[in-house]
Amino acid sequence: MTDPAAFYTAGYSLADRELSLKLGRWRELGARTKAAHAVALCGAPRSVVEIGCGEGALLAELARAWPQATFDGFELSEPAIELARARGIPRARRLEAFDGAHVPAADGAYELAVLSHVLEHVPDPAPLLAEAARVARRVLVEVPLEGNRSARRPAKRAEAERIGHLHAFDRAAVRALVAGAGLRVLGELGDPLPREHHAFFASSVGARLAASAKWALRAAVYKVTPAGGEKWFTVHYAVLCGPTREVGA
Repeated sequence: MTDPAAFYTAGYSLADRELSLKLGRWRELGARTKAAHAVALCGAPRSVVEIGCGEGALLAELARAWPQATFDGFELSEPAIELARARGIPRARRLEAFDGAHVPAADGAYELAVLSHVLEHVPDPAPLLAEAARVARRVLVEVPLEGNRSARRPAKRAEAERIGHLHAFDRAAVRALVAGAGLRVLGELGDPLPREHHAFFASSVGARLAASAKWALRAAVYKVTPAGGEKWFTVHYAVLCGPTREVGA
């Protein structure tokens, strides 16, 4: 990916309207799950910035979940920001394109910064995580854990590369990034995802049955042994981070 801005601009500017609408529904589904993770981990923040907000699907869900909060969103792709603005997200203030590296906000401007399915797309994720920690007291990171047997298959790696994934994280790698940014883990969760995610792209009855069976197996395995499940298949991992030392401590 030689030009990330062009890559993601193209992704939000598809000429195929039917495909564009379907991908929009896919992002809406993902946003509902991501928002549920945020609510489970983050309490009730009053000021939130999403770094890499795309077309605003997650911000819209968080605005419904956190009616007390105000929201800013920054994104590499200008067309995505235009779509986010068109949503009319309640209490959204700044929805702006940025350079992908420097958030145009003061130190400590927000209670919570959200990096949801962003760090796996960034060549060097450490500086962006540190930048999130600069502008917010707490940082919520979510990534797919793709350091597993299933995700290492050639077809899976090719698909991950096609959608811009540059890293295949496991839980230890994410925790190392968090520590390297001078943060500590305040809370975490893993999610093998609901059945709807697994079946979304299934186009026949047989494919939907197979997707449901895969979901049921993964959910059962992950309930019994999360660590074992993460070695075999991809789950989404959300981690809430804060400073290693509280101010005034």
